[in-house]
Order: sequence, then structure tokens, then C-alpha cells
Amino acid sequence: MPVQLVIQPEPSKEDIKVIYNGLFAYNTEAYGTPEQRPFVVLLRDDDGGETVGGLHSIYAYGWLYISMLFIPGSLRNQGYGTKLLREAETFAREQNCKGVWVDTFSFQAPGFYEKAGYEPFGELTDFPPGHRRIFYRKMLR
Repeated sequence: MPVQLVIQPEPSKEDIKVIYNGLFAYNTEAYGTPEQRPFVVLLRDDDGGETVGGLHSIYAYGWLYISMLFIPGSLRNQGYGTKLLREAETFAREQNCKGVWVDTFSFQAPGFYEKAGYEPFGELTDFPPGHRRIFYRKMLR
């Protein structure tokens, strides 16, 4: 089947879906269907129960990936980040995960993760320019 290479700066949702579904099918054939599901721990205000921050993660292939952890400025340095992380780790242990992994920028929270027992396992330098993107993991078994 002849094909052509097309540069598409603004791809359609359908184009992205073809790529995603193709890779998912390939991975499923190679490994089997992964048990993959999201997990969140939310920070909600006492007044209206509105979400003001929290942690979003994805459980897959025996690991929990923390994709986002956000605490509003007014609530930082009060232990909420540690509580969110502990809840995620508890969930990961309940799922019998090997570990938890996360990435952060050098201007965000590397010290926070290191203090919580996470060890760096990789980094991208100058991403974004002048900073680093650091990948951390914490083994649970």
C-alpha cells in the first residue's frame, strides 16, 4: 500500500484517534488488554463542595502514574500535597502496584517528591528552556 507523509500542524480528532487506537491495538496484541483506569483525590471547599485542587492519576500495567497534582496557592505548605500523595500511594498498594511514577519541572516540585521518598530516574534538560523535566518513581514492593 503506497502512502505519503503529510505534515499536519492542526490534526483532526479523527487523525489522532487512528494513531491512538492503532498503538493501543498493537500494545494489546503484544501484552494483552491493560487494566487501565483513572484515580483522583480531590480537594473541595467546605462551602459549596467545589473542587479547588487535587491529584489525577492513571493506573496501568501495575504502576500508578500521577499525571497532575495541583494545590491552590492559598492552601500550599499546609500538608495537603503530602496527604494527596499518601492517598494515591495507598490506592496503588491496594491495586498491588509495583510503584508510583510522576514527572515534574525543576521550577515545580522536585524537592517535594524527593522528601516523600521518590527517586529520580530520568530527566530532559532545557525543557522548558532554562529548566528540566524530572521523572521520579517510588517503589512500593
